Amino acid sequence: MKNATMDAKRMVNRYSSLRTMLVVEGLLVGVFAGLVTSLYRYLLDRADDIRNAAIGFCSGSPLRMLGWFGALAVMAVVVTLLLKWEPMISGSGIPQVEAELMGYIRPCWWRVVLGKIAAGFVCILGGLSMGREGPSVQLGGMAGKGISRGLKRFRLEEHFLITCGASAGLSAAFNAPLAGVMFALEEIHKNFSAMVLLSCMAASLVADYISSGLFGMEPVFTFQFAGMIPLRGYAYILILGVLCGVLGAVHNVGMLGAQTLYKKLGFLPQVCRIFIPFLIAGVLGFIMPELLGGGHHMVSMLYVENPQFGLLVTIVVVKFLFSAASFGSSAPGGTLVPLLVLGAFIGGAYGSAAVNWFGFDRDFATNLVIIAMAAFFAAIVRAPVTGIVLISELTGSFSHLLSLSTAALVAYVVAEALRSKPFFEHLTERFLEGQKGKVIVKGTAKKSIITSVIEQGSEADQCMIQDLGLPSSCLVVSVTRGAEELIPRGKLKLKAGDTLATMVSERDLAAMESVLKHKVTFEEK
Repeated sequence: MKNATMDAKRMVNRYSSLRTMLVVEGLLVGVFAGLVTSLYRYLLDRADDIRNAAIGFCSGSPLRMLGWFGALAVMAVVVTLLLKWEPMISGSGIPQVEAELMGYIRPCWWRVVLGKIAAGFVCILGGLSMGREGPSVQLGGMAGKGISRGLKRFRLEEHFLITCGASAGLSAAFNAPLAGVMFALEEIHKNFSAMVLLSCMAASLVADYISSGLFGMEPVFTFQFAGMIPLRGYAYILILGVLCGVLGAVHNVGMLGAQTLYKKLGFLPQVCRIFIPFLIAGVLGFIMPELLGGGHHMVSMLYVENPQFGLLVTIVVVKFLFSAASFGSSAPGGTLVPLLVLGAFIGGAYGSAAVNWFGFDRDFATNLVIIAMAAFFAAIVRAPVTGIVLISELTGSFSHLLSLSTAALVAYVVAEALRSKPFFEHLTERFLEGQKGKVIVKGTAKKSIITSVIEQGSEADQCMIQDLGLPSSCLVVSVTRGAEELIPRGKLKLKAGDTLATMVSERDLAAMESVLKHKVTFEEK
C-alpha cells in the first residue's frame, strides 16, 4: 500500500511538468518511429520492384506462371504463420492502436514491429491491394511504446508517446508531417489538447526529416495544374462532393461486408482464406498488373495517358473489389493508399464525363482528381481536416484549399446523412467485439491518469464532480480552467473547456472510458 501511494504521488508530481517532458520525449519517439517506418517503406518499395520483375519474367511462359502461383501459395503460408505468431499485426493496425489507447489491449511492441514489417513485405511482394499508411501508424505507435518501456514511464505518458509515434509513422510514410499530426489528433487520440499537439508536432517533424533524407523531398503525387477552378465552376465541385459522399458510404459497406463474408468462410483453414487475395493478385498480375500493390503509381496514368471514361470506371470497380478481397482477409496492410487511388480515379472519371458531356474546361480536369481524393477520404474516414491537409502535402500544393474544403465538407455531410459510420471507428468496434472472451488486458493495481476535456453541452458541463458517476476507485487529481488550477472538491461545478485529470487503476481503464465517453471528451495518458 505504501509503495502504491508513493507511485501515485510521483505520478501526480510528474503530471505537473508533463507538457515540457513530452516535447523532448516526442523528439526521441520521432527518431525511432521515423527509422522504423522508413525501413518499412524501403522494404515495400523493394517488394514492388521484385514482384514486377518476377511477373515480367514469368509472363508468356505457362510453366513459369504456374511457378509464380506456387510462390504466392508459399507467401500465404508465411503470412498465416506470422499472424499466428502475433495476431495483433492483422489488418491496417489502426484499430489496434485505438484499442490500446482505450485501455483494452497491451500488445508486445517489438513482436508487432517485427511481425508487421515481415508480413507487410510479403503481402506487397504478392501484390495485395494494400498500402503502407495503416501499418506505418501502428509501427510508429509501437515505436513510441518501445521508447516508453525503455524509459520506464508510467502509463500516463505511454499513451501520449504511442500517439506521438502514430503521428510520426504517418509523417514518415508520406512525407506529410502536418497530416501526421492531424490524423493522430483527429482519428487516433480524438482530442486537440495542446499537450498532445506539441509532442506530436515534435515527433512528426523529426520523422519527416529522417524520411525526407532517405527518400527525397518530392511529393508522393506530382500534378501539373493550369490554375485554380474559378468560382463559376464550383457547381461541378459540389456535385463531385455529393458523388464522393455516396461512394464513400458504398466503400465502407463493401469493405466491412468483405470482412463479414470472410468470417462466414470460417470453416476454411486460415491459410486458405489468406490465399484468396494472393490468388486474385496472381490472376491480375498477368491481366492488369498496374492494379497490384497500393497503386499510388497508377495515379500518373490520369495525366500521362489520359484514359477514357470506360477504362477509368473499370479500374475503379476492379480496384475496389480487389481491395475489399485483400482487406477482408485480415492480411496485414493498410487501406489508405488504395482509398486515395480510388478517389483519384473517381475524380478522373468524373472529370472525363464533365469535360466530354457537360462542357467543363479541360484545363481544370486535373484539379478534380485531387478534389475527389480529399472528398472521398472525408466521406470514408470522417476526418475532413486530415484529408484536406494530407492531399495538400501529398501533391505539394496548398493553393487548392477552398475547393478541397468545399468538396470534403459536402462529402462529409452526405456520408453523415446516409448514416455511414466512420471507417476506422467501425473497424475498432469490430476488433473489440472479436476480442471478447480473449481480451488481452489482465487487471493490475498500477495507476494511470486520464485527462478529459469538458465539451460545451455535454452531460458534464455545469455538473458537480460528485455527480459525474465516476467509479469509487477513481481519484480526481486536478481541474484546470484556463491558466488556473482549481481544487477538485466534490461540489466544484465543471464548465465547458475545463480539463479534468483523474487517477485510476489500469484494470479499470476500459470501464472508466465507457463512463467518460458519454460525459466528456476522453483522453487517456
